[in-house]
Amino acid sequence: MRAAQVKAFGGPEVLTTVELPDPVPGPGEILIEVAHTDTLHVETQIRAGRARAWFDVEPPYVPGSGVCGTVTAVGDGVDAEWLGRRVTSFVDGGYAELVTAPVTAATRVPDGLGLRTAAALVHDGVTAAGLLELTAVGPGDRVLVLGASGGMGTLLIQLARARGARVVAAVRGARKAALVRELGADAVVDVTESGWVERAREASGAGAGEAATGGQEAGADVVLDGVGGELGLAAFPLTADGGRFSAHGAPTGGFAEVDPAEAARRGVTLFGIADVQFAPAEARRLTALVLAEAAAGRLRPVIGARFPLTEAAAAHAAIEGRQLVGKVLLSP
Repeated sequence: MRAAQVKAFGGPEVLTTVELPDPVPGPGEILIEVAHTDTLHVETQIRAGRARAWFDVEPPYVPGSGVCGTVTAVGDGVDAEWLGRRVTSFVDGGYAELVTAPVTAATRVPDGLGLRTAAALVHDGVTAAGLLELTAVGPGDRVLVLGASGGMGTLLIQLARARGARVVAAVRGARKAALVRELGADAVVDVTESGWVERAREASGAGAGEAATGGQEAGADVVLDGVGGELGLAAFPLTADGGRFSAHGAPTGGFAEVDPAEAARRGVTLFGIADVQFAPAEARRLTALVLAEAAAGRLRPVIGARFPLTEAAAAHAAIEGRQLVGKVLLSP
């Protein structure tokens, strides 16, 4: 089979196409013929060697941790009814034509839902749905989404709106602003413009007078930071007293380093990346939930680009270029 392999840490060019032996499912495993592979920004950071403190990965290796495709073989102990099923699954080495996975990592794709759409929900759909449950977003909540035009941000907008929240989307540039408005954001702020923090505060429903007093109404009930770094840190004061702040993203190179003492003083509940590392059963429940929402037409993942598996290097370059919106998929 063909796979995209990282030969050494470095730029996108270190991703090369190789021929590897076809995998064989072991006990409790299934073999998936891959239709589409999800990609994540963190995979570019691992490939570049910038995430060695968090990921124990050494080249050569095949990236990719989520796929969508069809089950073509099963291992011992797996019901033959899985054969021919369309599934999404968490995997190791997903940048490949064939992958094996524990049957417990797979979720059936509903009839009528395209595999491409399902692939775009493998990671971001699960995390987005889980985040809104963790932060208890409900009717009337004011929610600020950073990185709102990305694969997960676009889902957060739709899911938060479905829960009855008012959504303020923070993006970069007019093209991304137009997209998030189309997806239902109630207000949009451009973080490349000066004064965006105050505009985000006002868009969340709090005026300058309230902001000056530091009252509970000054800001968003929930801030979902999928960007991290200085941008995420600048957004923390936009959280209303007694609100919730989630620092779950770090495409800038690091998570927002919020002062826990300041959060405690203001009664702000903090969430981090560890809070969205779901156990297998929980991940399957959330996967089934978002796939069902997509099948019903209530959730639309945005796919910004699709690359052949043989062009995995170009896919990584596109992700790092930050010009695309939504998800980037690889398709064997």
